[in-house]
Amino acid sequence: MSTTSNDTLWLTRAAFDRLQAELDDLTARAGDVTPQAEARILELKALLRRAEVGDKPDDGLVEPGMIVVAQFAGDAEPTTFLLAERGLTGADADAEADLDVYSPTSPLGEAIIGKYAGEGFAYETPTGRRIEGEIVSATPFHG
Repeated sequence: MSTTSNDTLWLTRAAFDRLQAELDDLTARAGDVTPQAEARILELKALLRRAEVGDKPDDGLVEPGMIVVAQFAGDAEPTTFLLAERGLTGADADAEADLDVYSPTSPLGEAIIGKYAGEGFAYETPTGRRIEGEIVSATPFHG
């Protein structure tokens, strides 16, 4: 998954199909919908309305849906992770488990969104520790 500044939600075909199937299943039980199910139906409709199915543009911009390689200050090796909401990538659990997944709304996510390779970033952890680093690369996730 990824969202861009124009609010497009990039989804793999598998993720789109999974969300559509969940919506179809929830709406099939029209007379038996709990308030929680109704909230999920509204959420799914909003997600699918913004969805763009296919490959995310490979423009090197760090945004949700990208595999990011970052060099954190003080670390010998760069760290690779997926910037996305876990469970919305459309990847099976094993494929998703092979990559650390960080939320775009996490302190790290907010610090790196909009950056390109070679750009630095800094953020504060919830415990108050300052973390600095540099973006090495950002490529689309093809889960």
